[in-house]
Amino acid sequence: MSQSTFIPLTDQGLIRASGEEATSFLHNLLTNDINHLPADGARHAALCTAKGRMIASFLIWREGQDILLMLSADILPGILKKLSMYILRSKVRLTDISAERTLFGVLGSEIGPTEPMSTAQWHGGTAIRLDAGRAILALPAGAPVPADGRLGEIAAWHLAEIRAGIPRIVAATQELFTPQMVNYELAKIGGVSFQKGCYPGQEIVARTQYLGKVKRRMYRVRLNEPFPPGTEVFTPAAGDQHCGNVVLCAPSPDGGFEALLVVQSSGAQSDGVYVGKPDGARATLLDLPYPID
Repeated sequence: MSQSTFIPLTDQGLIRASGEEATSFLHNLLTNDINHLPADGARHAALCTAKGRMIASFLIWREGQDILLMLSADILPGILKKLSMYILRSKVRLTDISAERTLFGVLGSEIGPTEPMSTAQWHGGTAIRLDAGRAILALPAGAPVPADGRLGEIAAWHLAEIRAGIPRIVAATQELFTPQMVNYELAKIGGVSFQKGCYPGQEIVARTQYLGKVKRRMYRVRLNEPFPPGTEVFTPAAGDQHCGNVVLCAPSPDGGFEALLVVQSSGAQSDGVYVGKPDGARATLLDLPYPID
């Protein structure tokens, strides 16, 4: 009997990229290497502004000759329109297929492939293994929860994202972060390729990587109250000037709430972190499943 929990991902949607130039089209726009995405592989990637600020984060995989991009549903219409502006004469079609699929987040190791960031066909759709404890199912619309599975709440999926240290861009956090601020270039996430060619914002992202220092990073914290994505974050050293923002927040079964937030690294390590206002709720730093520095 499956011990997995199946969570309907009602806050996420899907874009299908099809056509003979779909791969090269996305490769030229996103932060990751799409040209070398294996047929059974999955990758994180971002779409950035010319200033290197993320306006979308994607989980990307192949289905036959097509490429699927999963992203937050609240930004999907705008991002689909933005991507479509780049098509021009490219032989590519972009389609919102959210209504054609049922998305489940799976907590457990029994469903799908075992190798992280790999895919397999599953019951007429695709199973994407993210890590040892999490998977995604993209199934035909109306697909039910497997008979031997448990139905879970979306807050549990958000908590799993937080504990995995994986950021997700939503409407409230568009243009707030460069990829490095949310740890996107680190090996555990692998959302940025520094070997590929240009894409919007590439110069800023590369300069930060090779010539600069990442002054803000994403941390996992515990809070006594919830805060929505985009909420400003402060440290005593920064005074009344906010130096970061909440990325994602969810209730914890251990009590209180857990969150991912971006904050000035020097303040996070020494002065303390406060959310909402300079003397607001104090955040307690928790471990991430990967080293930041």
